[in-house]
Amino acid sequence: MSDTLKSIIFALVLCVVCSLLLTLASSGLKSYQQRNVLLDRQQNLLKAVGLIEQGQQYAPAEVESLYAENIKMIWVKPDGAVVEQAKRTQKDLQLYLYMKDNELQAYIIPIDIRGLWGKIYGYMAIEKDGSTISGFTVYQHGETPGLGGEIEKRWFQKNFVGKRIVDRRGDFVSISIARGKVKDRVRPELQINYVDGISGATLTGKYLTAGFKDILSFYEPVSIRFRKK
Repeated sequence: MSDTLKSIIFALVLCVVCSLLLTLASSGLKSYQQRNVLLDRQQNLLKAVGLIEQGQQYAPAEVESLYAENIKMIWVKPDGAVVEQAKRTQKDLQLYLYMKDNELQAYIIPIDIRGLWGKIYGYMAIEKDGSTISGFTVYQHGETPGLGGEIEKRWFQKNFVGKRIVDRRGDFVSISIARGKVKDRVRPELQINYVDGISGATLTGKYLTAGFKDILSFYEPVSIRFRKK
């Protein structure tokens, strides 16, 4: 057998062995990766309602326990009525409830918005009055670090707390991102419906504003039900 043929056979065997090892590693890590994704989602849901602090480390068991004790996922119809899991359709909406001592504290809306460089995923928590935002988090995005990427930072997300998705008359208006500081760019009577923008990330702000309006409009029938209670 020539040296050239030996080299070819060796290379082929090495490729096959490496492929098998990579496949085994991928399969073995899959469940671990899936659990990490789930934990990250649960952490963001808990963060949206203030049950955990951004930037602090929590053990997986602690996150899972807090989630199981306080968060309940349900499905609702476009008119806001709760629907059983077995009877849900593609038109039904996912909703999370923050419960404490069997009493509703807030509801959490999944956020799925087009950004400048891809999708922005997160959660927005609204108090049981159906009008006041109690938290906002982002768990995945493709925005530019240092610019639009600031949407994942605490300083930006905390600006949503206490803001409202309705105007002074109680009519739905959504929540918008200002082009700069709210106090400098928005009339006083409208400031409750705006959060401070990110310097140098005007387009990200525009995408968020448009996306919030679309998503919150879909969930408006749910919000109306809470406002009537």
